[in-house]
Amino acid sequence: MRRVVITGLGTVNSLGPDVASVWPRLVAGESGVATIEQFETEDLPVRFAASVAWNPEEMFQGPDFRKLDPFTMYALKAADEALGDAGLTPLELPEEERERIGCIIGTGIGGITGIEQQHLVLQDRGPRRVSPHFIPKIMANAVSGQVAIYHGLLGTAFTTSSACASSGHAIGMALNSIRAGESDVVITGGAESATTRLSISGFAAAKALSTRNDDPTAASRPFDKDRDGFVMGEGAGILVFEELERAKARGAKIYAEVKGYGSTDDAFHITAPKEDGTGPARAFRLALKQAQVDPDTVNYINAHGTSTLYNDLIETRAIKRCFGDHASSIAISSTKSMIGHLLGASSAVELVATAMSVSEGTVHPTRNLENPDAECDLDYIPNEARSLQIDNALSNSLGFGGHNVSICIGRYA
Repeated sequence: MRRVVITGLGTVNSLGPDVASVWPRLVAGESGVATIEQFETEDLPVRFAASVAWNPEEMFQGPDFRKLDPFTMYALKAADEALGDAGLTPLELPEEERERIGCIIGTGIGGITGIEQQHLVLQDRGPRRVSPHFIPKIMANAVSGQVAIYHGLLGTAFTTSSACASSGHAIGMALNSIRAGESDVVITGGAESATTRLSISGFAAAKALSTRNDDPTAASRPFDKDRDGFVMGEGAGILVFEELERAKARGAKIYAEVKGYGSTDDAFHITAPKEDGTGPARAFRLALKQAQVDPDTVNYINAHGTSTLYNDLIETRAIKRCFGDHASSIAISSTKSMIGHLLGASSAVELVATAMSVSEGTVHPTRNLENPDAECDLDYIPNEARSLQIDNALSNSLGFGGHNVSICIGRYA
């Protein structure tokens, strides 16, 4: 079987516009959550988020800026970083090589910013003033299409959309594409920009968001007994997946090996997870089976860890169901405790963090874990980072719709 490795990483999120900025802040347990400033929030039940501070006009001007929704801009920025990190410039390669470079990127909601903007135009100025760029700007597959266009990627290119598991499915498809011999390199990950008045209102109405308006940096508190909902995040995570022999032949840096992927569904409820944790546990087992990894050799899990009442409890149950007694020996942390929930991009940004953990031998903490829930009794690395040599790790994502994804990566050897 063809082996797959990670040779490039890129991200944009509330802690910074690149991996070099974000990683040390994650390790330090810093929060990217703050009061929303980009639109009026006085009448909203939730007035904070983990927003991106990077200004897209640094990279895009004129027509390009008008034609791209923020979620696509974030992906393009992170893809530039990931490709640069990998030492790849696809447009300089012969066409036959670019035919074997794919682009599979996930998004949960897509261009909701553009939808809201153009709906206001329609209401205020009439149908003739709606932008001709509206549809190609907001469609979910714009993110994979634009990255492929910008970099001349001629291989398989598509977008996955499965709520919070979107980029997890994209990553799984990228792994399978290389293993199957369809691609030699795949640019994969996810992007999301859902910090809008409508989106915040909708998630708040569903009682999914924390309402800790008086203390935003303490709002995302996975596995803590005082958790009251997730914090909206935004941004992108992009990874370069590459067939091992190709990466070795060009002397590429290897962050980690991508070993396995598991995907299941609860088939239970459109928003609520099944209480016994059997769905996620099956995804974990499938990832380990595909990876041919003994569960007892997993020593780190990047948890979905949303800071919602049911998710954290059920993910804990699922980990125990999968790993048995070994569950208590696994170090576990939640990236969302610092950068919020990036919805469809969360799997990707969290896999970037997991790859850095494997490469650097350090795992970031779970911020704000001050009063552990008695039923969430595993080792969630509260508040301080830990040095840890990782042999094998899982990165988990559990989405609305009952979608469960787990990615297994580990040290390349």
